[in-house]
Amino acid sequence: MNHVVATPVCQWEPRLRSDALRNRERIVAAAREMFVEHGPEIPLDEVARRAGVGNATLYRHFADRGELVRRVSLHVTHRVADEAVAALAEEADGFEALSRFVHAAVAERIGALCPLLAGATREDAEQAAARERLRLAVEALMENARSSGRLRTDVEIGDLLVVLTQLTRPLPSSGCLDFDRYVHRHLQLFLDGLRTPARSELPGSAATLEDLRQTS
Repeated sequence: MNHVVATPVCQWEPRLRSDALRNRERIVAAAREMFVEHGPEIPLDEVARRAGVGNATLYRHFADRGELVRRVSLHVTHRVADEAVAALAEEADGFEALSRFVHAAVAERIGALCPLLAGATREDAEQAAARERLRLAVEALMENARSSGRLRTDVEIGDLLVVLTQLTRPLPSSGCLDFDRYVHRHLQLFLDGLRTPARSELPGSAATLEDLRQTS
């Protein structure tokens, strides 16, 4: 079995007092929720209101929208990686670990947050490290499931992430924010399609992360 070492979700710099750290975490949580609901252009004073802090507090922690978007993307990337690490460590069955991860990962609404990532500035070292940690964690999960003989061999991490992204992207003009009942139902159909023995031959080739970066 592959093992992935867990790392802290976020390490704020410089070190903050406990009350300041709580405020910063509340701002990030509120921003994530509102980015999912309304997109990345939501007024920052609305984010501050949702977080229960003043505008001055928000700008003291985040100089501009770009820095807040960056921190939210890091937060989500680490949370999704944490889900993969926990599933791998706590589930004895490889395919059940993978299933647990994908059901937990959809709660982060990766698809709804794609506009943030698409509009972000060039990836820095911290973002690259977070992305690599996620890649290693998910690949370890998939390899473990594959070694158990229950995951088909013609899929890669890119295939998995594409489906997670598409299933968590709100339908245009649907006005439907609470659609977990549909997401998890359709996700289970996808998981059934990952099982061996495969019932069909997949067209094309498996998607890797490199493929996704080239088309983004």
